[in-house]
Amino acid sequence: MTGRTAALAVVALGVMGLGAVARWRWPDSASALDCPREVVRLRPDGVATCGEGARPTGAQALALGRRLDLNAATAEELALLPGVGASLARSLVEAREVAGGFGSWDAVDEVPGVGAARLKTLQSATVLGAAPDTGAVW
Repeated sequence: MTGRTAALAVVALGVMGLGAVARWRWPDSASALDCPREVVRLRPDGVATCGEGARPTGAQALALGRRLDLNAATAEELALLPGVGASLARSLVEAREVAGGFGSWDAVDEVPGVGAARLKTLQSATVLGAAPDTGAVW
């Protein structure tokens, strides 16, 4: 029994050691690019770069950690958000056009199909108006 306990202790220490190394080597949240987010562009091969290239689309912006502007995003971009889908995305765009834009999150919550859970999703993935670190669509 002592040999088995010692072996388990060695395995446990090894796993803890690997966890410590992984945590130390784990990537941090700092950008890999030396430029502000608003100038990040995508090359034709899909690699993010500073300066020249195409502005990221809604899906690409989300992948880069940006938030969409709910008052400018297309239905196709909004449909990519978790829990939104094509039908709710169309409803959001239609309600936005009728109201001339969303002025508050209460106005977004009034759109049929939003509800509390989807409102939280929208608040985490979108902004009302251009985000401070982004261009027109994001």
